[in-house]
Amino acid sequence: MNRKKVYWILQISGWAIYAFIMLLLLALRDNLTIWNTITFLLNSVLFLVSTHLFRGYIKKHRWVNLPIMALIPRVIFATFILGLFNYFFSILINLTFSTVNFESNFDPFLMITYSFSAMIIYFLWSLLYFIFHFVDKHNKALRYEAAINEFELNKLKSQLNPHFIFNALNSIRALVDEDPKKSKTAITQLSTILRSSLIMNRQKLTKLSDEISTVKDYLELEGIRFEERLKYQLDISPDTRSVPIPPLMVQTLVENGIKHGISNLKEGGFIKVTSYLEDDMLKIQIRNSGKYINGHPQDNKGFGIENTIQRLKLLYGDHSHFCIHNEGDNTVLTELEIPKSV
Repeated sequence: MNRKKVYWILQISGWAIYAFIMLLLLALRDNLTIWNTITFLLNSVLFLVSTHLFRGYIKKHRWVNLPIMALIPRVIFATFILGLFNYFFSILINLTFSTVNFESNFDPFLMITYSFSAMIIYFLWSLLYFIFHFVDKHNKALRYEAAINEFELNKLKSQLNPHFIFNALNSIRALVDEDPKKSKTAITQLSTILRSSLIMNRQKLTKLSDEISTVKDYLELEGIRFEERLKYQLDISPDTRSVPIPPLMVQTLVENGIKHGISNLKEGGFIKVTSYLEDDMLKIQIRNSGKYINGHPQDNKGFGIENTIQRLKLLYGDHSHFCIHNEGDNTVLTELEIPKSV
């Protein structure tokens, strides 16, 4: 349903309800005559038309874009003018149907009371109108921000597969001359990883168990290249396996640990992935052999870390935590903390 249709439904039904309530109050006071009925119906039509014209003025001068402190005095002044207008127009209605005499309509107390009552009604209408628009504007801003975030996330995710494929193919290329048989096994392993990662890459979130399965396949692939130089351990708490996480995030950090840590060590090293729940937060720790010097990996900061930081910020805002630091002399600890449920 378009906005114009919604406006007219709310406008007509709102003033119809107002007319019904006023007539009901007259009936309860045994004052419901044909002339009073016509007067109140015409008065409701007056409210409907005048608020519609007021809406046109608001739109023309773009009041919905004004700061709140600039808007309030304008609304108060406008509702005061509308209250006076409503009072004098009501006099014409009353005189037309002879419900009261001319002199009583110009009683100062009656004028102030009626104008103030009408002003309150106009002010309430204005309040509802601006609340509706401010909420709508806020929702539009949220939808726009979500669209931008979605675009950024898709862009970041699209970087993962080419980056991973490049590293994996380099690993396989090194095996081709050294051990053709192992290179064939590695290619089969890579196809399995790519199949699962392509499926995961279409998802905003994936279960940790699926992510760990991909990590295991990746470590098996790297194990072909490193042979005895790479040892790994996956210590995944059962109650964390169904927790949703960003796809390929753990795999990217594991890959980062191998590339910037273990591959630089002649004797190789180990990598251990641990997960557990604490205070409704999923905590993932990745330990790998290597050193983290002056806040940077030994050679450079690495694609995986930058990508992870940006994705966490887009998905969780301030509700996530990421850090990487040395733990002892030859171990790098990467810690990731995200909400158990999004």
